[in-house]
This record gives sequence, structure tokens and C-alpha cells, in this order.
Amino acid sequence: MIKAKTTRQTTVKVKAKPRSAAKPLINQLVVIGVGLIGGSFALALKQAGLVRQVVGVGRSRQNLRVALQRGVIDRAETNAARAVSTADMVFIGAPVGQMPGIFAQIADHLPAHTIITDAGSTKQDVIAAARAHLGVHFKRFVPAHPIAGTENSGAAAAFPELFQNRHLILLPQPDTQAAATRLVRAAWTACGAKITRLDAAEHDAIFGAVSHLPHLVAFALVNLLSQGQGAGRRLGFSGGGLRDTVRIAGSSPEMWRDICVANRAVLVPLLTGYTQQLERMRSALAAADGDALETMFRQAQHTRERWLVRR
Repeated sequence: MIKAKTTRQTTVKVKAKPRSAAKPLINQLVVIGVGLIGGSFALALKQAGLVRQVVGVGRSRQNLRVALQRGVIDRAETNAARAVSTADMVFIGAPVGQMPGIFAQIADHLPAHTIITDAGSTKQDVIAAARAHLGVHFKRFVPAHPIAGTENSGAAAAFPELFQNRHLILLPQPDTQAAATRLVRAAWTACGAKITRLDAAEHDAIFGAVSHLPHLVAFALVNLLSQGQGAGRRLGFSGGGLRDTVRIAGSSPEMWRDICVANRAVLVPLLTGYTQQLERMRSALAAADGDALETMFRQAQHTRERWLVRR
């Protein structure tokens, strides 16, 4: 167990709103991966008065200390198997590449009633790994994906309002227990999320396009601009346009490495299409074809205004 050290770290004050004098929705929540998403999930449930104790599990002792200091968790563990042995719900907020190992590590130590859920940004691979490793516990695994986040990471970035009015994709499987789905749905509803159910393949196709591809583009653009003589001076003169465009390049490289590799079957064709769009613009520029450029720009502007500005 890790004890918090006294520092000047700002503490998130969570005002509990007890449902009643009865037992809370979740007696013990174990969060494996106490980052922005896992930490915010814990804080939101604490704020709603729906969890009695939160146990945080992670590889970084420093991050766990921060989580303790800020009241994100009540107890810290570095051993996932030991932590889940008394859990009522296990929330896995680790990068998707770590999930097969986590499922394998905890499977033999889960109580018979424990509900397991995740926040992975890819779903087909996570569901396959859970089915392969959780055994009899798979029927209580409820895959999920909150469509929320910032470019910041770690327990220090967590805050309870992160999921307010944000989409939460729920993906229960045909053999998922209805009671498990209801509990996970209730937890996310208490966090303020708007819940939608999707098929895993459709989920990966949609978010490959609207989330995973933009991250690849942002990382690539920053790498391009950082190359060559005078890169530092060039970037030093950048303004809001570049900062807005590449904000998500500040996201966790480890997390996005795993997401992109897991969803490569979707991303490779999307990247091909994106490079074709760039080639059309390059050709129009080389030919000084302003009309062609304006047509492409207007089409993009119209689509943005229709689907992104007024959401």
C-alpha cells in the first residue's frame, strides 16, 4: 500500500451527495490506471455519493501518491490481483495494449459478483482479450468508451465534471448479464454522460475516423514542423491556429501507440484517403489553381459548420 506524502498539491474537494442511508451503488471500486479518465470516473462517482471506497492500481508510485493527495482514491495498490480480490466493480483505464495482461492477471482473483468495465478507445481487440482471459467472469464484463478527455494525463489532470453531457458508448455483448449492464449504465449516468449503444466494429470504424486519425495527423504535423534548420524559431512564431490544430499531439504517446496499432485495419485505409486529399491540394497549388483550392476549402467549411460547430 502506498501512503500519501504531504505536499502543496491542490486537492479536489468532492462534495458527497448520498443517495440515502442505504448501501451505495458501489461499495468498493477498483480503478486500474488512475489517469485522466479513471481518476475522473472515481471523482464523479464520489461526488454523486455512489461509491464507498476507491482503490487505485498503477505502475507509477508517484501518480498514485498524487491520486491519494487529491482524494481521487482512498487506497493505493501496485498489485492488481490483490486489489481486485474484494472489488464490487473494476474499472480498467489503462492503455488498450495493457488490457490483455491485466485481464489475465486479475481473472483468478475476481469475486463471483464483481462487475468489470473499461474505457478503451478501441473495442474489438479489448472484447476479444476479455473473452480470452476472463473466463467465467466475461459475462460480467461491460465494454465502454467515454468520449471525453483533454490533452493532459495522469491523476493530476482528473476532475469530476469531465463526462458531463459527453457521449458514453456502451457495448454489452450477447452473453453480458443484464444486471451488469444496468449497473455500469447507472454509474455513467451518475457521471453525467449521454449513453449510446454501438456494435464494436461500427465503434472502431467511427472513432478511427473522428478520433484516431486526427491524432495521427496532429503528431505528424508537429514532427514535420520540428524538422530542419530554424525549426525552433519557426515554432516560436506560431499562433493560435497551430496550437488549436495540434493540441491533441500533447496526448499520451503510449496510449495512442496502442490505440493506433489496435485499430490499424481501419486507420491504414483512412490514411490513404487523407494523403489523397493532400495530393489534390498539392496538385492545385502547383498549378496555381485557386478555384480548385477554394472549392475544397468551401466544402470543408460547409461540413464543419453543419456537423461540428453547432453540436
